[in-house]
Amino acid sequence: MKVTCHRPSLATAFQIVNGVVPSRSPKEILKNVKLQLKDGKAILIGTDQEVGIRYEIPSVETDAAGEVLLPASHMISILRELQEEEIQFELTKELILIRTKHSEFRLAVVDPAEFPAVAEFEENQYFVVSAQSFREQIRRTVFATDVASTRYALGGVLMDFNLEKVTLAATDSRRLAIATAACRLEGVKNSEKKTPVIPSKAMSLIERSITDDQEETQIAVHANDALVKCGSSTIYCRLLEGRFPAYADVVPKEFQVTVSLVVGPFYAAVRQAQIVTNEESRGVEFTLSAGLLTMNSTATDVGQSKIELPISYDAEELTVTFDPRLIAEFLRVLPAETNLKLQLIDAESAAVLSTDDAYTYVIMPLSRDR
Repeated sequence: MKVTCHRPSLATAFQIVNGVVPSRSPKEILKNVKLQLKDGKAILIGTDQEVGIRYEIPSVETDAAGEVLLPASHMISILRELQEEEIQFELTKELILIRTKHSEFRLAVVDPAEFPAVAEFEENQYFVVSAQSFREQIRRTVFATDVASTRYALGGVLMDFNLEKVTLAATDSRRLAIATAACRLEGVKNSEKKTPVIPSKAMSLIERSITDDQEETQIAVHANDALVKCGSSTIYCRLLEGRFPAYADVVPKEFQVTVSLVVGPFYAAVRQAQIVTNEESRGVEFTLSAGLLTMNSTATDVGQSKIELPISYDAEELTVTFDPRLIAEFLRVLPAETNLKLQLIDAESAAVLSTDDAYTYVIMPLSRDR
C-alpha cells in the first residue's frame, strides 16, 4: 500500500492527535497513532482509552485502503525535521517506508488489530455551539480545574446545557471560573437535563482542534461519555465521576466594594508582584486606598516588593491577601483592553472578578498570616 500526502497537513494533524497519546502506559500499543486510509482520505486515530480523537485529512493519494500503526514520538520528530511539502509512505508486512526527495526512514510494523477503536460522530441529538465562542469559553475555564483530580469532577469542566446557552464552570476549590456561550439543540428533542463533566485533557484537546472560527462545534452527551465534532476532529471522552459543586451558589450576590480595572495594566502589576513570592510565602497583600491599589509581597530569602496601580477608589482602606498566580491565570486569557470589575465584601470573603460579557471568576483570599 502506497500513500502520498501533504507533509505540513500531516504534521498539524499529528501534533493535535499526539495530545492524547500517553508518554507512559502499561499498554505499549497506545503510544502509536493509527492511520486509516479509505475513500481518498486519511484518518489519524489516537487514544489513552479515557480520551480519544479521530482527525481527518482529505485528498490523499493512495493505491489501496488499509490501516497501519505509526509510532507517535518518532513520527512527530520526522515530520518536524523534514522540509519537503510532499511525503510518501509505503506499507508492507515487514516495515513502514517513509520517503521524501532527500530523506528515507524505515520503521517497524505493529499490528493495528489490537488498537482500541474511537467512535465516529453519528448522533441523532446534539448541541451546536459557535466554534469561536466555544474555544474562548474553554480557555476561560479549563485552567481552573484541579490538575491532581484526573478521574473526579474537579478534574474537569462542567457543561450545563439548556436550549439556548451552555454554561461552563471549573473549580479547584480555591477559585471558580464561569463562562457562557449561546447554543442550540439539534435532532431529537427531549427535556432531559444535560450537565456532563468533561475531563480537562479533553477540553484542552477540543480547544486545540478548533482551527476555523467560522465553523460550528457539535456536542453529543451520553450517560457515561461524550462526543465532540469540531472541524477535522472528532473527540471522544469518558465523563468524570462525582458531584460537581453548585457553582451558582458560590458566587456572592452583594458586595461592599467595586473597583473598575483594565486587564493590561492590572495584569502587568500582578506579574510584577508575583516576582517576589515563593511556595512558602506566595501571598500578596492587595491594599485599596484613596486612588491607589498597592500590592505588597515579602518572601524569605527572596526580598520584598511594592507595586502601585492608580485606580478610581475613594472608600475606606481595605487589604486583602491573594495568591497572585490565581489572578494572573484569569487575566492571561483576556485581551489587554478588556474592562473588568473587582468586587469585594471584606478581607476574608470570596472576591469576584468579572467582565461585561458575563465571564465570572470567584477567588478565595489567603489568610493574612501567610
